Amino acid sequence: MRIAETVTFGGSALDRAAELRSDPDRLAALLRDGAILPVWRGKPLVEAGERLAWVPAGSPVLSVADEPVFLGLDESLPRFAADISDWSPEAGAEAVEQGFFDPSAQHHPALPQAQAFLELRGVMTALSPRDAELAATAKALLQWHKSHGFCATCGAVSRPAAGGWQRNCTGCGAHHFPRTDPVVIMLITQGNRLLVGRNANWPEGMYSLLAGFVEPGETLEAAVRREVLEESGVRVGAVRYLASQPWPFPASLMFGCAGEALTDEIRIDPQELEDACWVTREEMVLAMAGRHPRIKPARRGAIAHFLIANWLADRLD
Repeated sequence: MRIAETVTFGGSALDRAAELRSDPDRLAALLRDGAILPVWRGKPLVEAGERLAWVPAGSPVLSVADEPVFLGLDESLPRFAADISDWSPEAGAEAVEQGFFDPSAQHHPALPQAQAFLELRGVMTALSPRDAELAATAKALLQWHKSHGFCATCGAVSRPAAGGWQRNCTGCGAHHFPRTDPVVIMLITQGNRLLVGRNANWPEGMYSLLAGFVEPGETLEAAVRREVLEESGVRVGAVRYLASQPWPFPASLMFGCAGEALTDEIRIDPQELEDACWVTREEMVLAMAGRHPRIKPARRGAIAHFLIANWLADRLD
């Protein structure tokens, strides 16, 4: 797909400068002159709702920060991120990670009022491609550190290393690296119709493409066929890859694929889906415009929305 890297979180060509991660002295020097993105409980600091906000080393915002992680070089400017989840906002501002989407904003007293910690899902389409890639990298990497504080081999405490791109066990010495979970998300069609489904936890009326994790020893094509069959009872024939998207909620890589349905009878797995249905192009045009009486589309910025929009525009080549 020629426009694959125009998907949200893709295509900014950030210089991750991996060769610098093993040089602690150089990283320390870069940190002194660099810019740090504070992230509070998964929410990056955003200015005016449209761009990331950065602070220098030594900022009072970082007084409770974990060790910064190195994101890379942004036009030669060193970029870092730091988790400040131990900071406690004022009473009444602590409602976070509730339900499908958290609309609240947290303001730090040491920062301008225009800067706030915001849910990345809510601002991802307003960010530049570079800011989006930096935010996705920061969120996923910091979440990995929060959830991998102990060695998976022996259970001892592990410590960050290599600019935040590694954790070393203090017991057995094992090295651990950030994980990314592969997920297939499927544009399953039959003629003029598209297969969509909804999870019971999603906002009312929201439908999206079917998706699921790739299992060990499985190809992307096999995962597409298995997941669609398990969730909807529909059998899929030919499968082809379209585009990918880093999805830091918490740390997935979404592989967008197109598949041709061999059957059309739907038998949903209630453990996976609340509903699934076939939608014509004409119905999906209405849904994407917000005019369908029952169906709301996937969130803008998600690869599902990207794939559906390009299917409607006949731009999947």
